[in-house]
Amino acid sequence: MNEAVETLEGWYALHDMRRIDWKAWRSVSAQERARAVDELIALTRAFAEVEGQRKGAYGQYHMAGHKADLMFLHMRPTIQELNEVKARFQKSRFADFTEPTYSYVSVVELSSYLAKPGVDPDTDPYLQGRLKPVLPKTEYVCFYPMNKRRQGEDNWYMLPMEQRREMMKSHGLIGRKYHGKVTQIITGSVGLDDWEWGVTLFADDPLQFKKLVYEMRFDEASARFGEFGGFYVGNRLGDEGLARLLHLEAR
Repeated sequence: MNEAVETLEGWYALHDMRRIDWKAWRSVSAQERARAVDELIALTRAFAEVEGQRKGAYGQYHMAGHKADLMFLHMRPTIQELNEVKARFQKSRFADFTEPTYSYVSVVELSSYLAKPGVDPDTDPYLQGRLKPVLPKTEYVCFYPMNKRRQGEDNWYMLPMEQRREMMKSHGLIGRKYHGKVTQIITGSVGLDDWEWGVTLFADDPLQFKKLVYEMRFDEASARFGEFGGFYVGNRLGDEGLARLLHLEAR
């Protein structure tokens, strides 16, 4: 049996994708829509408070394409707390005008492939910042799930540890080229959701997502062993932007 890589875990994450039922939204009165928006904004502000308290993280995004209109990204110390924020949203008036199109449950993860020996993850500020991140306030976000292939000769989990370590080192060097352009948060989902990892990228220029993912496709770790789910891309929404998105009346 090959050696399994050890991992460090931080906050649990929920990527909650929603499509707005615009027909139903238009069918109710302006007063009812206003009440729903006011309640929604109060709720999102409450969600965001955890960031200042270092008890979690929260982001909201306007998604491009037909897969979803909105993505709410929650990070919390426990699964129970993720369930609580999900339930609070579902009980809101605005939730009645949405339908979930996709969700992803995972936990912030760092592998020990490149870990420095002798570092205590519970006290090291750098590791704590990676495991319990503040979501970057960049303009754009990209999320996708992925697996390591387990097929024939291209079975990641049958490779020796040193071979996997070298490939991940090469993979990481590509990512470092985009330092300052793209911030990446990796969440592990083995046993938690349908894929093995979720990748969330943040940038001020969405073309950097394309350039980074394309370049990594030529790296052996991706070319031979990477399997990818759907990609979701969107722009960050402040509360004012969220309210404007939902506003139907002429201005």
